[in-house]
Amino acid sequence: MLKKEGEIRIPSGCAISGIIDKKGNRFNGSDIIKSIALMHDRSNGLGGGFAGYGIYPQYKDFFALHIFYDNETIKHKTEDFLNAHFEIESAGNIPTRKVSSIANKPLIWRYFVQPRIYKVKDLCMDEKEFTARCVIRINREFEGAYVFSSGKNMGAFKGVGYPEDIGDFFMLENYEGYIWTAHGRFPTNTPGWWGGAHPFTMLDWSIVHNGEISSYDANRRFVEMYGYNCALQTDTEVITYLLDLLVRKHNLPVDKALQILVAPFWNEIEKENPEKAKELKALRTVYASALINGPFSILVGYEDGLIALNDRIKLRSMVMAEKGDKTFFASEESAIRVICPEPENIYHPKGGEPIVVKLEAKI
Repeated sequence: MLKKEGEIRIPSGCAISGIIDKKGNRFNGSDIIKSIALMHDRSNGLGGGFAGYGIYPQYKDFFALHIFYDNETIKHKTEDFLNAHFEIESAGNIPTRKVSSIANKPLIWRYFVQPRIYKVKDLCMDEKEFTARCVIRINREFEGAYVFSSGKNMGAFKGVGYPEDIGDFFMLENYEGYIWTAHGRFPTNTPGWWGGAHPFTMLDWSIVHNGEISSYDANRRFVEMYGYNCALQTDTEVITYLLDLLVRKHNLPVDKALQILVAPFWNEIEKENPEKAKELKALRTVYASALINGPFSILVGYEDGLIALNDRIKLRSMVMAEKGDKTFFASEESAIRVICPEPENIYHPKGGEPIVVKLEAKI
């Protein structure tokens, strides 16, 4: 018998959660796992993941490359490439524990590296651009290898499974960071595979996303003009590259980059004072292909803090709250209260309203 509306629960699709300590105090991954686990029904076991910032203080000056390998052959080939382009300070398996629900795992390795100085000088670029190009090249040309994290003093941990199981698998209780984000995946248009789980990263940027990017093709064509490669079978990765392009390559302030991604509607721009309207019109015109459309809520981790962003008409939920030095974000208020029973300043960001929480001191 067909059930009536209200007799079954249809998940909203995907869950996101984030925590930042504005003072830079580090805390382990237990709370972020507990928060995302409360929204278990929003995901379907086809992807879960986390990003932590401040987790590698002993290697904070090195790029931490987290890499999935399909087999030993591609691992050796990739390591030959890494040795040719980087000084490798340390390399080894990322520690994991056996979790019954996690199956068919790839080889999961971690490398702390610095670009070889002569390579950077010969190509007349800085170390970030050099590292980004190497990451893109591996992901494009080395079939069976995927660099899924490449920043300094931060790391992404993800895979196929429910997020709480992925957190248990990677033993995140053993890591301490001052920013944590998490994602529970419910893929609707793309397959569930280890590389397709969130977060998506590029250098220090990490993205977790609930929703669908309907402007993906326009966004993809735009970033690929600048050398990025979208090959991970998901729309979310393009957001990562857009932010890296706008802020790192085009040297735009973060607030201007966010105005491009969720640009105001034209009728709203007309209501601004002439000087502000002129600026907004210029950004919309020059960066028309960087506008993100579709229903989404996004959390962005980066070296200076944590960003929350909704689509312009808020078709996906997002709530934030504060307590002491910490700011919390989640798809549901209950996912905040489970780790902070008496939150303060509870707020639901408006559609298209960026919330930027910055660290109070450079870490």
